[in-house]
Amino acid sequence: QSDFKRAMRVLAIAACAAAFQPAPQGRASTRLAATETREVVVIGSGVSGSCLSHYLNEAGADVVMTEARDVVGGNVISKTEGEYVWEEGPNSFQPTPTIMRTAYECGIADELVFADKTLPPWVFFGGKMHALPKNLPGDLLTFNLLTWPGKIRAALGAVGLALAPPPPDEEESIQDFVTRHLGAETFHRVIDPFVSGVYAGDPKRLSMSAALRKIFRLQQLSFNGALVPGALVRFQEIAAEKKTNPPDPRWPTYETGELGSFRRGLKTLPDAIAARLGEDRVRTSWKLVAARRDDDDAAWLVDFETPDGPRTIRANAVCCTAPAHAVGSVVRAVSPPAADALDLVYYPPVASVTVSYPKTAFKMPSLPGFGNLNPRSENVRTLGTIWSSSLFPGRCPPDRNLLLNYIGGSRDVAIADLTPDQILDQVDADLRQTLLLPDAPPPKLLGLKLWPTAIPQYHKGHRALVLDNLDRFELDHPGFYLGGNYRTGVAFGDCVQFGFDQAATILDYLAGSRARAPAEPPLVA
Repeated sequence: QSDFKRAMRVLAIAACAAAFQPAPQGRASTRLAATETREVVVIGSGVSGSCLSHYLNEAGADVVMTEARDVVGGNVISKTEGEYVWEEGPNSFQPTPTIMRTAYECGIADELVFADKTLPPWVFFGGKMHALPKNLPGDLLTFNLLTWPGKIRAALGAVGLALAPPPPDEEESIQDFVTRHLGAETFHRVIDPFVSGVYAGDPKRLSMSAALRKIFRLQQLSFNGALVPGALVRFQEIAAEKKTNPPDPRWPTYETGELGSFRRGLKTLPDAIAARLGEDRVRTSWKLVAARRDDDDAAWLVDFETPDGPRTIRANAVCCTAPAHAVGSVVRAVSPPAADALDLVYYPPVASVTVSYPKTAFKMPSLPGFGNLNPRSENVRTLGTIWSSSLFPGRCPPDRNLLLNYIGGSRDVAIADLTPDQILDQVDADLRQTLLLPDAPPPKLLGLKLWPTAIPQYHKGHRALVLDNLDRFELDHPGFYLGGNYRTGVAFGDCVQFGFDQAATILDYLAGSRARAPAEPPLVA
């Protein structure tokens, strides 16, 4: 019995010692303090939030990144099954120095893959596929998507010889702008399907200055308001920028016109950033509940629902990169006008459908391009198809082709009412109209995901009604930032650049906060 008593005392002492051990840090810890203090909390782990967290961490800031879902990456979802690799969100990026820098710093430069820059996009029009020209003006002679009157109109407008001035005091839609510059035929046959493929939007409603601001700026750079003279000026700017701020020679290199990804998909980037941050700085399944000023100082208190119960992070700076529709209710408690601005951002439903067919089932078995777009005039419901196996070889068995299809958008919101089987049937029917032979076998379905709120639409008024109001919000609420693809651009590269630029803004704010902080009182002996 004495042995039993001694054993019980040992167990009791061990239990007491364990109770007073500090809780292990990390997202899985059940002993995480109900309130913790950090310099910065980044809400959202998509491309914007992940890259922002990366650059803050690299600069030495004490940052924690939260994500409502159980994995990082936001809408970037890459999947594998046997020899297949596919995306269910964004599919590729146009390389930029900042993307190359981020890949290098995260140790994934050797995972980068680049598509053949000579691969053209195709447009399905008039029952046939038309390759868009890659070399202008030489390819215009054989480019038969446009009629000769359409080509002449586009050429004259591009250099300013048939260009009306912009309407005074009126914001142009993409359709208005392109039609004025290049003519109605170029808009309907080339630009309309492009806008459908990139934004899943309606070019009659999308703002040119907000949605395609880089192209819009060309008319501002031009001596006569035309696109070609503006592009020449922009080329000079880019050359000067490279000379003034050349890329680090250690970063991966790329050629203009290439598209990029990673061997196992785009999610490689947020996954690598999360691994570099470490478990203590990444919190998944943390749902944002509220944000408020600390009554005692200028810090922010951010509340979350977590698997371990309610948690609060006290931070000097907060940046919310989650979609506008996901944060409006939280922001409303801080600033109703800012919440009203966020509510104006519309996200249409889009489904991504990845299928595979044998190469022998195709009209063009080699699929010599990176994908096709479908003008709305052609009665093809699918917006566009990425030829994934041509874009990045090795993503499916060699005797098959892999296709990523996008269907839905702001002009086809009824897609959200269809069942997955109905969506697949529609995509298959569209492919039989555009790419497949009549006797093609049924598709092998790899992935089908309906995004109820997919891509933010930069409608006319976006700058004045949304962006300007969010700028005022940040001025009125120092240390609280709102960002993401509804503010700085929907492209993958735009989101990476946001992370880099926003990190500099937040670091400047933190430095200023430290300078403004009152000095500690001297110790009295």
